[in-house]
Amino acid sequence: MYRYDFRATGYPFRLYSGKDALEKLPDEVERNRARRAFVVCGRTVSRTTPLISRIRHLLGERLGGLFDEIDKDTSRSSVMRATEAARSAQADLVIGIGAGSVIQGARIVTILLAEKRPVEALVTQYPGDGPAVSPKLLEPKLPIINVLTAPTTAQNRAGSRMKDDATARGMEFFDPKTRPVAIFWDSDALLTAPLQLIRTGAATIWCRAVMNLGAVSDNPLVEGDRLQSYRLAAGAIVRIADPADPAPRLDLCAATLLQNRESDDGGEQFARHWAMRVAYALSTALISVFSEVGQGEGYSTLMGTTLRRLGNRDPEAMARICAALGVDGVAPAEVPARIADRMEAVFRSLGMPTRLSELGIARERLPQVLELSLRNFNADPKREFLRERGLLSEILQSAW
Repeated sequence: MYRYDFRATGYPFRLYSGKDALEKLPDEVERNRARRAFVVCGRTVSRTTPLISRIRHLLGERLGGLFDEIDKDTSRSSVMRATEAARSAQADLVIGIGAGSVIQGARIVTILLAEKRPVEALVTQYPGDGPAVSPKLLEPKLPIINVLTAPTTAQNRAGSRMKDDATARGMEFFDPKTRPVAIFWDSDALLTAPLQLIRTGAATIWCRAVMNLGAVSDNPLVEGDRLQSYRLAAGAIVRIADPADPAPRLDLCAATLLQNRESDDGGEQFARHWAMRVAYALSTALISVFSEVGQGEGYSTLMGTTLRRLGNRDPEAMARICAALGVDGVAPAEVPARIADRMEAVFRSLGMPTRLSELGIARERLPQVLELSLRNFNADPKREFLRERGLLSEILQSAW
């Protein structure tokens, strides 16, 4: 049964996909009347791939500058340096070239260039025990073009997160004006990403797609996007090992875009059930504390335990996921465990860990992970996790 009370939003952008898609980049720069396009990327893209040389050739004098030191964590220090470089270059358009960290970093750069308030006043606030508050960022922002080197849900979102260097705290920004005017899924650009990065991204995308199957009350716009996202992700993860085949990477780009579109059309990805909310918050905190851990490894090591501990809070959602995965004849109380078993088997088939102890991290720092997980706007805007602190701590320890 569909629900008919909902709000859907749409945001204009142009998408260029496939072989030689980047050849259209000069047209997009011209369409946005830019004369000082500024590239934001990481060192791997600029120093080990031909992408930047290709961009220089395509843009010529319209390339106004480059910053190539956005790090994996989108650290505050790297973003601040990128902002100053863009300001010095008199940038009138920002091009993010990379995956999630860089794409989010590019968005934050445009925010910091435009807003006059201190950084701490621009990020989501967590007052006491009350609900989180996301400040309104009203200044006009420079246009953004995103060139993906790996599939990521960050490609067309409005939220961004950077890591405070001193505390590892995630600093969350939200501004719809930082959504891109254009996105490029260029086949050759996507093939520059190493398999390890593609693997962790694929695991993340597939995990979210599986958990989204648990929707129990959706409007009539979103079901098709959700199901197709799952089909694309499930089909792609078994084909990602071929370093010369861009097709599974393109499928994963499409899967993430559909996940985002589902959310824009009124879907509630993170509010669906407790297992996904907690796994997302814990995995995001985990990669903030341990920079060597990827988001996919966060999910692969935490999702099973979280499902076994929390899945029965949302029995209808678990039943839907179980049915979609083709697991039949299971007693209701056993459904979360069976889903966990199935997901962990897939993670292991990808060569990914399924226990925190396999990550080579310090167990004594798990309390820091717990504290950071209690401040996550997407997973817990109403601060419900505060009263579940003990349970979240148990899940972390049980996942070891």
